[in-house]
Amino acid sequence: MPAVSTSTSAREERSSPVAGRHLARLAVDAAHEKKAIDVTVMDLRGIWDEVDYFVICTGETDVQIRAIVESVVEKLKDEAGERPSHREGIPGFSRWIVLDYFDLVVHVFNPELRSYYDLERLWGDAPTERVADGTMEIALLLEDE
Repeated sequence: MPAVSTSTSAREERSSPVAGRHLARLAVDAAHEKKAIDVTVMDLRGIWDEVDYFVICTGETDVQIRAIVESVVEKLKDEAGERPSHREGIPGFSRWIVLDYFDLVVHVFNPELRSYYDLERLWGDAPTERVADGTMEIALLLEDE
């Protein structure tokens, strides 16, 4: 008789699941509050099973990158009760910070690394939308609602 796995993935064990699209909207708002540039949302549903959305943005200085990261973390905690499950990079020292919220991954780059890694090209099959500051609705995130 085959063994039945009773383990669950970390994604399934989340204590307060919130839809990735809601988290993405909050992250976009938080990034814009700190004047992030080139804020982009990528819809990875159907392309990658691990993540539904990427929010990618650029900060022009280490101080701005740190402010964007802190704004995203605070807004998602305060408004959705979510904390990143994992962080890569150290605000103020790293030129690329990654915040992993399971259904959403937020990438905050400096301009040079954003251009070098070009995640929009790397994930070129994903629907992508640049979101202007003050945009009330994000078309990608309104699909399937």
